[in-house]
Amino acid sequence: MGRILAIDYGGKRTGLAVTDPLQIIANALTTVETRHLFPFLKDYFSKEQVDKIIIGEPVNWDESDTHATPLVRKAIERLKKEFPHIPIESVDERYTSKMAVRAMIDMGMKKKDRRVKGNIDQIAATIILQEYMERTV
Repeated sequence: MGRILAIDYGGKRTGLAVTDPLQIIANALTTVETRHLFPFLKDYFSKEQVDKIIIGEPVNWDESDTHATPLVRKAIERLKKEFPHIPIESVDERYTSKMAVRAMIDMGMKKKDRRVKGNIDQIAATIILQEYMERTV
């Protein structure tokens, strides 16, 4: 059994989270500059077995697209082309960034660490993955 990888895709930075090999626990992996995402994924997939990719698709509360939705859809198409052997599923990522900030506060993270945008992206990816795992059990 391989891991599930979650992506919180952004124009500048992309947060990544993965499960353990038994797909029980979701963990933050890293944040990468979006322009380096595909080389990072190629390297990661060469070292780890990944059974599925989950990517957060941004939508507004009224189900309309956000400014970031077209970027994510373009990334999904590229993921499908570059990694055709790995199933890709998009999931609603509404409010995950706000939930990530709240989680950092609840964890007692210092204000200066909460300002590091990469921390928000990693935690948002972890929330996306955790919610996906809770829905599919």
